[in-house]
Amino acid sequence: MMMQSKRIVLIPAYCPDEKLITLVQTLKNMDLTIVVVNDGSKSEHKEIFETVGRYATVLTHETNRGKGAALKTGLEYIKDTFTIPYVTVTADADGQHLPEDILLVCEKAESKIGSLILGSRIIGKNAPLRSHIGNGITRLVFRLSTGMKIYDTQTGLRAFSSGLVDYMLSIEGERYEYEMNVLLHLRQQNINAEEVQIKTVYLDNNSSSHFNPIKDSFKIYREILRFSASSLLSFVIDYSLFCILMVLTGMTVLSNVLARIISAAVNFSLNRKLVFMSRGHIWKSAVKYFLLAVTILVFNTCILKLLIAGGLSYMLAKIITETLMFFFSWTIQRLFVFKEAKT
Repeated sequence: MMMQSKRIVLIPAYCPDEKLITLVQTLKNMDLTIVVVNDGSKSEHKEIFETVGRYATVLTHETNRGKGAALKTGLEYIKDTFTIPYVTVTADADGQHLPEDILLVCEKAESKIGSLILGSRIIGKNAPLRSHIGNGITRLVFRLSTGMKIYDTQTGLRAFSSGLVDYMLSIEGERYEYEMNVLLHLRQQNINAEEVQIKTVYLDNNSSSHFNPIKDSFKIYREILRFSASSLLSFVIDYSLFCILMVLTGMTVLSNVLARIISAAVNFSLNRKLVFMSRGHIWKSAVKYFLLAVTILVFNTCILKLLIAGGLSYMLAKIITETLMFFFSWTIQRLFVFKEAKT
């Protein structure tokens, strides 16, 4: 257990109000070291940062670069300035993270070296509608794509020991997608995530959030959207060839195998270059993909034959089978085939 590590709170801030001043004052009184990153805030917020500077180190971006970029700027400063061991806690500037909860996740990180600690908010019935919808959808997509069960994937209250700083700096993303990318790559690096329940605070129906539900959600989900587009194109190729071959030969297994081989070659190329942007050796990835393709082909063919034998038309049976295999394929490709993805 790391009991005497320095405790550092990293706060990215864009156009904050006086709640940031109150937060840093309280944290300073709790003997925490505070680093605030002014992410290109407007000039009318200058006085707030000047006051904050009495209690914290303030780093400044001349223009707004995004939450992910602000967090990385703060982490680079922490890495270059402080001697290990230390624990870093990232918190929001809008007052939604209470000082006692910031301390709580910090203490948990000290007892769980090498793990990422998440301050998990329980979304109650009085929460804003967009919080209900956003967290629910993200939670479902995240679990289907990674196999990891995390209740609050969008929490900005996170704590980790100094050994994880390099990992945090390696993750791709400059804006809100960065925090999701951190979670998406945990399993690849064998890093555990643990949740600690914290109080849920919504101020003015969460109006202070700079999260754009459309633009930022697209950035968060763009990898799985690219995967979906690649899978859809491959499915169209596979399905078209399967139907043509069935008409020509009437042989289910032969038609399915030939169609799968051709569509798999297209899918591998698209996923490697455009979806996961893998830096791994092409032949190593190809071997892994081949093993996955064989596994999927076996299951695919067995399910297909069972459905057709059960009375479904071969066209409907094919659609049902491909739908069942979609998320299985996504998960294995992310965690096994293209593990050396660009981060």
